[in-house]
Amino acid sequence: MRLKCIILMLILSAAMLFKPVEVLAQEPDQQGTVSEEKTQEEKEAEEQAKKEAKEKADSYDRQPDTNNLKDWPKGPQVYADSAVVMDMESGAILYAKQADKKHFPASITKLMTTLVALENAELTDKVTFTEDSVSFLEWDDAQIGMKPGEEISLKDALYGVLLASANEVSHAVAENVGAQHLGGDYDSFIAQMNKRAEELGCTNSHWVNANGLHDEEHYTTAHDMALIASAVYQQEEFRKIEESLEYKIGFTNLTKEERVFQQNHKMLWPESEYYYEYCKGGKTGYTDQAKTTLVTMADNGNMHLAAVVLYDYGVDAYQDTRAMFDYVFQNFEKVPVSETENTDEIVSFQNNDAYVVLPKGTELSQVDREVILTDQGIRSGRIIYTCRDQVVGNADVSLSEEYYQKLLGGDAAKSGSKEIENNGSTPQDAEKDANQTKDLKKENNKDIKLVIGISAAAIFLAIVIISIADSKKRRKRRRK
Repeated sequence: MRLKCIILMLILSAAMLFKPVEVLAQEPDQQGTVSEEKTQEEKEAEEQAKKEAKEKADSYDRQPDTNNLKDWPKGPQVYADSAVVMDMESGAILYAKQADKKHFPASITKLMTTLVALENAELTDKVTFTEDSVSFLEWDDAQIGMKPGEEISLKDALYGVLLASANEVSHAVAENVGAQHLGGDYDSFIAQMNKRAEELGCTNSHWVNANGLHDEEHYTTAHDMALIASAVYQQEEFRKIEESLEYKIGFTNLTKEERVFQQNHKMLWPESEYYYEYCKGGKTGYTDQAKTTLVTMADNGNMHLAAVVLYDYGVDAYQDTRAMFDYVFQNFEKVPVSETENTDEIVSFQNNDAYVVLPKGTELSQVDREVILTDQGIRSGRIIYTCRDQVVGNADVSLSEEYYQKLLGGDAAKSGSKEIENNGSTPQDAEKDANQTKDLKKENNKDIKLVIGISAAAIFLAIVIISIADSKKRRKRRRK
């Protein structure tokens, strides 16, 4: 019996030894590796990556609009969906790719916030943080940890806005400047942002907040942002802030420790691989909807340029910006215009160093000009210069009495001239105003013709009624 038990155990052991082992994991594939079932999140991420790669490739293949101009230097292809390079002093558009297409700006909004603050407030003003200033923040929003009731100077606040891109600080700046200087509140500041954009000649921008957090009604264009960048760059305090790579906000009434933050724009950092020697300032931005946005100002000692890229892809924004700057610096030059104008028409230039920016080797004789009237002074005007239908500069001038009267008279419509509001408006804005003037005159002519027609009809009807009444009186007399 004991022998039988031993033999049975040996048989069972042998069976277990030679039986194929069932592997709970998935079978190896043909390459001998074990494949794993992907989660739904992984599948969605993979699909999104494929979509973005195609989107990025399609955007890169889209040619810049300026490459379609005859005899214009061929510019680089960029990954950004929209891009522009503009000379900040003359307004010349030297590179453009869908420059007027609407996009979400993200944190480059803060350039407009800074402009409105610097134009309407003092750096020594106190900025007090309210519950509204901080309550909207999400865990991943850019911020420097300000608290309700905390107080800092406007100067400190603007460093937080531009360097740290702090969203709660941008909101607080708008609240305080709106209340202290614009006769209202946060909404008053936002209204001023929209008003100022219109004054600068922006044609497709709308602002609903001061920090750029996503909102479907908060948008701009590359060209509009170049106009805003040019305006804020004229502010000395802005340029000073942009020179700083690091800043400290000291103790406050509620926080007994320093807040230290750094400049986010990589083209300003000498140790960065994206450093650009001519870069003088700018602003970064990103949201899921806006993708990467970037505004950059550059000065090579000869030209002052603003470059904007919208809906770009991470660090490609820096590479795109460098490529555009290099293209402009290498292919264009400034050409003075003040000594070439007809002295019978132009008495003087507001800036005797006025110039246009042209492709190298282009003669000034190839440049067209249009004169419009402005309201900046007696017989004031502006010359808009174009080359191959591209704006290459503009200059404010004083006009001769004879030429001024000519523009006011019968040739006004032809010259596209009228008296306009001009608080830093652009050549494109002036052209728009000129076209609106023509349309207004047409509408006025239609209204005059309509009034004359109605009056004539009324007179005719009155004559008919009087004639009928007179005829009836005569018949009555005959009966008597």
